[in-house]
Amino acid sequence: MQRKLYEQDHEDFRATVREYVEREVLPHRERWDADRMVGGSAWLAAGRQGILGLAVPEEYGGGGVADVRYRSVVIEELARVGAAAVNLGFGLQDDIFLPYLLSLATSEQKARWLPGVARGELIGAIAMTEPGAGSDLQGIRTTAVRDGQEWILNGTKTFITNGIAAGLVIVVARTDPSASSHGLSLLMVEHGMPGFERGRKLDKIGLVAQDTAELAFEDVRVPAGNLLGEEGGGFAHLMANLPGERLSIALQALYPARAVLDWTLEYTKERMAFGKPLAAFQNTQFRLADMATELDVVQAYVDNCLRGLNAGELTAVDAAKAKLATTELQQRVVDRCLQLFGGYGYMSEYPVSRAFLDARVQTIYGGTSEIMRTIIGRDVTGMRS
Repeated sequence: MQRKLYEQDHEDFRATVREYVEREVLPHRERWDADRMVGGSAWLAAGRQGILGLAVPEEYGGGGVADVRYRSVVIEELARVGAAAVNLGFGLQDDIFLPYLLSLATSEQKARWLPGVARGELIGAIAMTEPGAGSDLQGIRTTAVRDGQEWILNGTKTFITNGIAAGLVIVVARTDPSASSHGLSLLMVEHGMPGFERGRKLDKIGLVAQDTAELAFEDVRVPAGNLLGEEGGGFAHLMANLPGERLSIALQALYPARAVLDWTLEYTKERMAFGKPLAAFQNTQFRLADMATELDVVQAYVDNCLRGLNAGELTAVDAAKAKLATTELQQRVVDRCLQLFGGYGYMSEYPVSRAFLDARVQTIYGGTSEIMRTIIGRDVTGMRS
């Protein structure tokens, strides 16, 4: 079925992204894995070529493009070569971190931070998850106490994407201990602020080149002018951005799954068994047929969600459905494809093995599959469990 999502401008942009990926990403992936960190040169080159900061207004050096289909193209092209760690880092920057600045930052804050974001010089992170609080935001214990024209910030965060490289971190902190979810605020913590420390670079089973880290804040004095949005409005701000965040994760699940299927199709046509290609066996064809069908059906829903996000109409429930469907499908696809590769699929030099490990976290972060089912179930039944 022919997709009707993109226009010629998107395809022209794809050529730019593909050239960038081949020049700035492919030659360096092994080194990045060894370093457990994507090199800063990749960020700077992406900024120069207009691949990062697409939605940053032109007055701040960005592309001034709000059409999320361009981001979809970037995710597709990185997924095509299995660059999941780069995809996650860029996705966090453009799909999750940047929308907070665009929707909540003051004119002064935008002038201070957006140019660096557009150039790939200023990498962002969101410090939300804590050792004792993941999907349950009401369990956040990091505190910020007002002291004159500053906030005194104390707490610990973990599993923070871009945590090592980030020069600017949106920290979710409790500014009113008595106000439950209405007592959370967003504070912008900048590199070099005394008391802001980065812990160890976390050692993960997948996405090894993505710099996931622990962050610690001990009596960090954050200027009052670094409050993002409304004091006490943190929970509402987080909820407002969730649809876009979860759709980004959905794309980073769906497109890699499509890439793995493409690799498997090529492999099964070349791999011989009992005198004929694996692709000639009925079992192989049935497996491939199931996966191709599921991917096409889910793709149609996700494309519709992309249109909805562009129109400002994507709901939290629709985004939850997209994330649930795509991430669970990704698990099935990479598992089935690895099986079709046989013993070679278990070898680290084959990209399907990397994809298998990279995919596992997708049903966990950004809200677990169980949380997605809870959101959808409450909407379907009109009842809370």
